[in-house]
Amino acid sequence: MQWSLYSFAQLDSATLYELLRLRVDVFVVEQHCPYPELDGKDTSAKHLLGFDDAGKLQAYARLLPPGCSYAECSIGRVLVAKEARGHGFAWELMQRAIAHCHELWPSRPIRIGAQDYLRQFYVALGFIAVSDVYLEDDIPHLEMLLPSL
Repeated sequence: MQWSLYSFAQLDSATLYELLRLRVDVFVVEQHCPYPELDGKDTSAKHLLGFDDAGKLQAYARLLPPGCSYAECSIGRVLVAKEARGHGFAWELMQRAIAHCHELWPSRPIRIGAQDYLRQFYVALGFIAVSDVYLEDDIPHLEMLLPSL
């Protein structure tokens, strides 16, 4: 997997199209969840993309600065394409996303809105649950926090 981090301005139209298509495929179509995918936060975000050897986008996460979604910086829209799952890419994606957040916003905790079924995955990365489970678009979520370094 080849990893790249882009600001919104650095994304060319083809790459932007592919990342939005993949986000819709996973979060809207696959999860049967119609919601406003374009939420106005992409222009403030850093975009972490993982491409396979053929140049196909297979993994993605959006890194948001403090004050955009939460007081803390955050990682969201975390996904691995269906055909690329089961190879450890989600773990690598999150490790890279965390490292980039620490570089971009040093000494800041990271807050995520995690799907509850992934709680143990995020706990293994060092996140702690800081909310009760709540429904977001009919999917159980909870807020989790990775304390600052």
